[in-house]
Amino acid sequence: MNRPLPQTWDLERFFSGGSGSQAFAEFLGKLERTLADLNAAIAEWRRPGSPEAGAASLLPLAELAQQALLMVREADSFTACLAAENQDDKQAVILGGQVRTLAADYAAAMTRFDDALAKIDDDLWAGMLARPELAAIAYPLDERRTLAAEKLPPELEALAGDLAVDGYHGWGELYNTTVGKFRILLEENGRTEALSAGQAANRMHSADRAVRDRVFRLWEEEWAKHADYCADALNRLAGFRLKLYERRGWDSVLKEPLAINRMSAETLDAMWSVIEKSKPVFVRFLERKAKLLGLYKLGWHDVEAPLGQGGRVYSYDEGAELIVRQFRRFSPKLAEFAEMALEKRWIEAEDRPGKRPGGFCTSFPIAKETRIFMTYAGTASNVSTLAHELGHGYHQHVMNDLPAMAQEYAMNVAETASSFAEMVVSDAAVKEAATPEEKLALLEDKIQRSVAFYMNIHARFLFETAFYEERRRGLVGVERLNELMLDAQRKAYCGALSEYHPYFWASKLHFYITEVPFYNFPYTFGYMFSTGLYAEAISGGASFEDKYAALLRDTGTMTVEDLAMKHLGVDLRREEFWQRAMDVTTADVEQFLALTE
Repeated sequence: MNRPLPQTWDLERFFSGGSGSQAFAEFLGKLERTLADLNAAIAEWRRPGSPEAGAASLLPLAELAQQALLMVREADSFTACLAAENQDDKQAVILGGQVRTLAADYAAAMTRFDDALAKIDDDLWAGMLARPELAAIAYPLDERRTLAAEKLPPELEALAGDLAVDGYHGWGELYNTTVGKFRILLEENGRTEALSAGQAANRMHSADRAVRDRVFRLWEEEWAKHADYCADALNRLAGFRLKLYERRGWDSVLKEPLAINRMSAETLDAMWSVIEKSKPVFVRFLERKAKLLGLYKLGWHDVEAPLGQGGRVYSYDEGAELIVRQFRRFSPKLAEFAEMALEKRWIEAEDRPGKRPGGFCTSFPIAKETRIFMTYAGTASNVSTLAHELGHGYHQHVMNDLPAMAQEYAMNVAETASSFAEMVVSDAAVKEAATPEEKLALLEDKIQRSVAFYMNIHARFLFETAFYEERRRGLVGVERLNELMLDAQRKAYCGALSEYHPYFWASKLHFYITEVPFYNFPYTFGYMFSTGLYAEAISGGASFEDKYAALLRDTGTMTVEDLAMKHLGVDLRREEFWQRAMDVTTADVEQFLALTE
């Protein structure tokens, strides 16, 4: 790779001029015309008389729908990147609103499309799907038809989607506005620094407990100031969902997220059951870490604190080199993709003020490229995050030649690719550690991911489950939200911490994301599923690379249960698979406990 690697991304490649781009304005105009053509084509489409005629007439309609889908995704990715790189870019926020309106128009058109499919007789429909011209998109088409039967009439679903732009999605955007105003004034070494939310979050991982503690107190105080706004947003988001679910006749708040993730309640229950049974070993880890840090118990801000002086600091180039080298051990194609992304400015990693907190990978499917966003500060955790997002990018990369509908994979399997990439790098870093101290620090950082997925994310799941039950009866105030969060955190961490984060519900972006309700359990699914994949990779040798790509390519066209059975030969509804995955991660804890005796 060429050195030094660029740490800012290239968005000009798509639409030059940023939020003032004339090319993007023209693209949105073209998208409007495409949506008009789609609506007209759906209105003109008539139910066929034979499977052959049906497939022949449905194919061009589906192709037009997929063209519109690709354009919506391209536009949404562009505005999301603009808003993330500069939270003061008000025009980017306006453009994002325009794109959401167009996305709602697309969703409304597809609701009518789905209704047309639902009116086709079952036998005729089965014959149409059996035609070779529809084979590549048969699953997503059938899925859309099945889900349409469980929703409101198309005109009401379209109305709900239109109202959601300024209602449901608008409330979700309030978080971005709020976090954009977030500033912590931190005094260090005789000077005062104004930290954004992303920078403050990084400081809470400092090796210096005094710094962690001071930033955490300021973090809580600042989110307390914004809590009323956040509570308003959270209540309105939940209220919208609950009322829509009620109108559809759905009695479970998990029905939609499970359907979106193409998984069954039995699979979810089996996963959480194994996690609950296995938590005692992670409590032992937290207790041992507290002892090593000289604490009676860890506080919330100590859970992810590094041991010692935090281990090695990796320059961006060093972190990238480690990632590419380890990727190549399992898949040269994955390593080549990572090199390309790093060198061609597909990644925004610069540590500077004004950026949105967190990290993400988003795809530009028309350009057949992805972009990765994060703030890189040189920690082992940052290296893992970069690997994680590159895993997302590779997942999309191997699907770029598939039809748009077949590329629509769910969040849980998306997190599988990213978690696998992260595991490859973190496991290698532990094994290659130069000193016992570095090995321990890296092993601890690796275990932190298990703690996050088994405890932190479980707390989010428990909180949302309890919050929705109370929201059915009316608005939930700030104090009660804090109580629900504290209760969820105590349960999820088995009481192992000395203090918790009551305003976590306010500070965490994931609670305000409107595209996927319950933006939590899919992370844990992906992490544990990837553990099984990693074991397969270790024993699979050279054949693993192609098997892995084949699995990723299938993620948009089958349930997770079918995916696991086809590629791994396991039943996800049974606890056996999840227990084997858990055993891999608990082995890390046992090693850590042995090293720290």
